[in-house]
Amino acid sequence: MNIANSSAPHEIQSEAPRLIVFLAYPEMGLLDLTGAQTVFWAASRYLKSSNLPGYTLQTASLTGGLIQTAEGLAVDTVPLSGLSEHLIDTLIVPGAPEIILAMNNSLDVVGWLKNAATKVRRTASVCSGTFLLAEAGLLDDRRAATHWAMCGLLKERHPSIEVDNDAIFIQQGSVWTSAGVSAGIDLALALVEEDCGRELALLVAREMVVFLKRPGGQAQYSELLQSQTTDGAVFDDLHLWISKNLASNNLTVDLLAQQVQMSPRNFARVYKLKTGRTPAKAVEVLRVEAARRLLEDSERNIDQISRLCGFGDEERMRLTFQRNLGVSPRDYRNRFSR
Repeated sequence: MNIANSSAPHEIQSEAPRLIVFLAYPEMGLLDLTGAQTVFWAASRYLKSSNLPGYTLQTASLTGGLIQTAEGLAVDTVPLSGLSEHLIDTLIVPGAPEIILAMNNSLDVVGWLKNAATKVRRTASVCSGTFLLAEAGLLDDRRAATHWAMCGLLKERHPSIEVDNDAIFIQQGSVWTSAGVSAGIDLALALVEEDCGRELALLVAREMVVFLKRPGGQAQYSELLQSQTTDGAVFDDLHLWISKNLASNNLTVDLLAQQVQMSPRNFARVYKLKTGRTPAKAVEVLRVEAARRLLEDSERNIDQISRLCGFGDEERMRLTFQRNLGVSPRDYRNRFSR
């Protein structure tokens, strides 16, 4: 394919390669860094094959030299002092498994980031790198994503940020944030798509054997998997039973209580205590998740999906989607279908 004829050609015909700088610091996550780097590297190869300027990638740290990652591999970096912020197109900040400790040991990085972000075209974070953007004041009164396990801590430290527990990535003007670890690949693909068009992003995704992107609105994890990591794991068998019987319009508290051999009143109390939601809400969420998968992966029409997932009719499914996802089933399919 001729990249020069792909969508958004005006974005990729600049005279010089775009400079993408990855901000490195001790104990950062290796995949947070290299996942996004590989996307831009692959995109650059395709651009150059069509005689178009690609991307120049630099990994930079305060001091330069070898930086130890959390996984133990050292990454060679150039010093930040050798870079002109005005020449940086996109600045990407990886996260760290122990982000608070890593951040406390790299306070000068936050200062540099706060200054540089006013001069670059785009700033982005991967996983818990969102905390560094937050400390630099770049996310005040904005929506942001981070690793699902750190959403509560981010909200606690920065109450003005609207933390989205589910999103894979979020764009707020020139600032982008993404969810945990491999979501940096989704983020980088979205950035490439913004720069160079969908066709190039597709080529890169195919080369990396990933979907073009899990769109920013998709959930970070499945509701069933989430329940298995909490006290709600005691209801694993019940959740599987519900998933196999979603088409039924009779999933009442009485019937669910019968499945776990508890009285309805005690079941409702214990279920809410263990899972954080009522049985009725749990059924609704599992129905929405099942419907989302069918909208993404199947060719069934929306009315069929509404009946298969127990909504009864398309209108009730539409209202439930609006309440839980802020989007209609039809719009969800148009945006997220593979």
